[in-house]
Amino acid sequence: MRQPVHVVVVGGGLAGVTAARAVADRIPGAEVTILEASDRVGGKLASTEVAGVAVDVGAESMLNRRPEAVGLAREVGLADALVHPEPVSASLWSRRALRPLPPSVMGVPSDMTALAQSRVLSAPALLRARTDLPLPTPSDDVSVASYVGHRLGREVVDVLVEPLLGGVYAGHASELSVRAAAPAIWALHERGLRLGRAAAEQAASAPPDLPPAFAGLDGGMWQLPVAVARHPRVTVRTGETVREADPLGHGRWRLVVGPANQPWALEADALVLATPAAPTARLVAPTVPVAARLLREIEYASMAIVTLAVPRGQIDAEPTTSGFLVPPVEGRAIKAATFSSWKWGWLAKRAGDLVLLRASLGRAGEEHVLQRDDADLVATAVADLGEAVGLRGPLADAHVQRWGGGLPQYTVGHLDRVAQITTEIAATPGLEVCGAAYDGVGIPAVVASARAAADRVCDHLEGPSGRGAQ
Repeated sequence: MRQPVHVVVVGGGLAGVTAARAVADRIPGAEVTILEASDRVGGKLASTEVAGVAVDVGAESMLNRRPEAVGLAREVGLADALVHPEPVSASLWSRRALRPLPPSVMGVPSDMTALAQSRVLSAPALLRARTDLPLPTPSDDVSVASYVGHRLGREVVDVLVEPLLGGVYAGHASELSVRAAAPAIWALHERGLRLGRAAAEQAASAPPDLPPAFAGLDGGMWQLPVAVARHPRVTVRTGETVREADPLGHGRWRLVVGPANQPWALEADALVLATPAAPTARLVAPTVPVAARLLREIEYASMAIVTLAVPRGQIDAEPTTSGFLVPPVEGRAIKAATFSSWKWGWLAKRAGDLVLLRASLGRAGEEHVLQRDDADLVATAVADLGEAVGLRGPLADAHVQRWGGGLPQYTVGHLDRVAQITTEIAATPGLEVCGAAYDGVGIPAVVASARAAADRVCDHLEGPSGRGAQ
């Protein structure tokens, strides 16, 4: 009797569990094993209790205008849990005050009148932005800072673009690729040579009935990977570190798993690596050395999320904003803050008389900001929030979540680098990679990456020489 197809997925973050489920759904009878080094699935979608309330300590929302993530939530039984943020806008902590965040395309102003009224730019910088130099599209990849700065001025980059990139990548506009890290900005070139005018035209052409930009889950985003991993033919093994991956021929693989003094072996008909770039490079180095070298070139940034529970009345006034971004030029330790209790109705109900806030700290190359103990990070966040919104008095509770090497940096040349990695991996039967290191760090992009890898694995297994076709 023919044994069922066995696929192994290394990595139990959202990419890994999504790829595993997609393979199990597509190939009847397939058995899928997820090997996860930590003690849980979910990766950077995680939760903890703060003052007795379960809160996200990773991503707390997902793009709603891309279908992959919200569609996956519906597929796994979370349709009724889908929620949207309260209809309040975000702010910018600029020039020692919270100011309205002017409308933009990833920091490129789309309304010069609103930009002027926000007072986030100096008068000379506002005049420079209005000049909106018409420059040709570069033939090669360039940094976001170069692309936007040459057209609208450096202060637009420093004050508007940098904080948005910092929130997504914890990176710097001078290093990040405009094509890979800011595709929304790059796409504006199709509307003409003037960047600001193109952003305004895009905003004007948007339909009036656009759905909310973001969605979350009542109870927290951490529920998504947990629900995805529940599948009758998907086995999750936590606490399992994969040390080696050796090809056996015809797309089959032998994995060495476990501690060095007690290793054990596992064979698979196909292998999906849903791990960050460094561990992926280590596993593929003996088989695909060029891909391993390119994977090692992908740098990562570290960050921390500080969650605070504050009794009501210990903030000068309830904010009329969902939170604020902080440009690096302000010299603050925190790069953003979210007033979670005002942003999410479900969280406000659970928090009762407490206000839940969270602040993020850390950008690429600024690891020294995080080289403090938890108490110091909490005190730093409280000090900045005290100046920004009048936070004062003792806290009810606090929690620090550190994400060491958590965010891949899409530096200049990233798209070419990924294309080469993809070509090298494609030449190795039965091997696929997926995750945030390749085609987008957002939750929908990660889901899309995982499903594409699963489809390629299934195509291989269902092909003329694949196990699934026998």
